[in-house]
Amino acid sequence: MRLPTMSTNFLLAPILECPADFFQSRDIKLAVLGAGSVGKSAMIVRFLTKRFIGDYEPNTGNLYSRLVHVEGDQVSIQIQDTPGCIQVQEGFVQVLDSLSRCVKWAEGFLLVYSITDYSSYQSIRPLYQHIRKVHPDSKIPILIVGNKGDLLHARQVQTNEGIQLANELGSVFLEISTSENYHGVCDVFQYLCKEVSKLHHSSCGDKRRSSIIPRPKSPNMQDLKRRFKQALTSKVK
Repeated sequence: MRLPTMSTNFLLAPILECPADFFQSRDIKLAVLGAGSVGKSAMIVRFLTKRFIGDYEPNTGNLYSRLVHVEGDQVSIQIQDTPGCIQVQEGFVQVLDSLSRCVKWAEGFLLVYSITDYSSYQSIRPLYQHIRKVHPDSKIPILIVGNKGDLLHARQVQTNEGIQLANELGSVFLEISTSENYHGVCDVFQYLCKEVSKLHHSSCGDKRRSSIIPRPKSPNMQDLKRRFKQALTSKVK
């Protein structure tokens, strides 16, 4: 069977058309953030296609869409790739306006650094703080990922440093190799999808509860007997 022609904005075939409200409550919007050349694009492509492509042109922020299965449910996932134009000066992160809009749009975040680049590791904390500033609600899931775990000979960031940073920020940490381990990449995105999906279910439950009209209290039987007796007495009079 021949696959549909691919759009220039999507790595994979566009999502098949469905009723407008079909995915409305099931969309999962993720953003992958980090410094340049840490492997953000390679991670996304690896997850969506199982293929590893090592070299990429500097991206301007591609949006990838696909249907995936999360705990048995089919959901529409959107993953926003982001350029590595991030400058960190004395703990302050300077980001592009487009990146700030992306942070507002997304519901879950992957913060990626390369274990071979200590400066990329240093950008994680200010990025995390920037996200929390935009999303004060601590329920928004953020996952810290140390990529290029296969390049041990060039390691500049130790595993325990990633664990310590995640513990300090109250986040989850994973160290992976995008080139050598597809399952590690898949675990990262599946975990984040599950966490966002939990937020969706929780939000839907709150909306359902708030939309339920409270049932009137059942009248007290003793009160009904008293009123009935009063009505009979008034008729006799």
